[in-house]
Amino acid sequence: MKRIAFLLLLIAPVSVFAQKFAYFRSMDVAVVMPEYAKAQTDIQAMQKTYEDEIKRTSDEFNKKFAEFQEEQKNLPQNILERRQKELQDLQEKGMQFQQDAQQQLQKAYTDMMDPIYKKLEDAMKEVGKAGGYTFVFDLNRTDIPYINEAEVKDITNDIKTKLGISLTAAPYTPTAPASAN
Repeated sequence: MKRIAFLLLLIAPVSVFAQKFAYFRSMDVAVVMPEYAKAQTDIQAMQKTYEDEIKRTSDEFNKKFAEFQEEQKNLPQNILERRQKELQDLQEKGMQFQQDAQQQLQKAYTDMMDPIYKKLEDAMKEVGKAGGYTFVFDLNRTDIPYINEAEVKDITNDIKTKLGISLTAAPYTPTAPASAN
C-alpha cells in the first residue's frame, strides 16, 4: 500500500506537467466576425433613433419653457401653476424616456452579442478539444500576468480559421453617424 501511494506521488507531478495549455484573445476574433459588424451597425442605428427622439423632446421642452418664461408675468396664478405642472411632467417623461432608451439599447446589445459570443465559445471549445488542450484561457477575460509562449500556444488564429474568418480580415471600425444640419 505504501508503494502504491509513493508511486502515485511520483506520477502525479508528471501528469500535471503533461497538460497542454492554450490562450486566445476573444476580441481579436469577435471584431472580425461578420455578425459583429452587423450587430454594431444595428446598435448604432438604434442609438441614433433614440438620440433623435431625445433631441426632439428636449427641443420641445426648451421651446415650451421659453414660452412659459415670456408669458408667466401675464398669466393668472391657476394657469401659471398648470403650465408649471405641464413643464414638470414633460421633463419627467423625457428623463424616463432616456432611462428606457438606455435599457432598451443595453438589452438589444446583449441580445445581438450573446449569439456571437456563443459561436466564438463553441469554436474555441472545438479547437481546444482538437488540439488536446487541458485549459484554454481568454486573455480578454482573464488577467494572466505572464505567459511563457514556449509552453503555451496562442490559438487565436486557429479559432478564426475554425469560424471561416480570413486571417487578414480587417476588424470592424465604427463609422461616425451622419450629422443632420
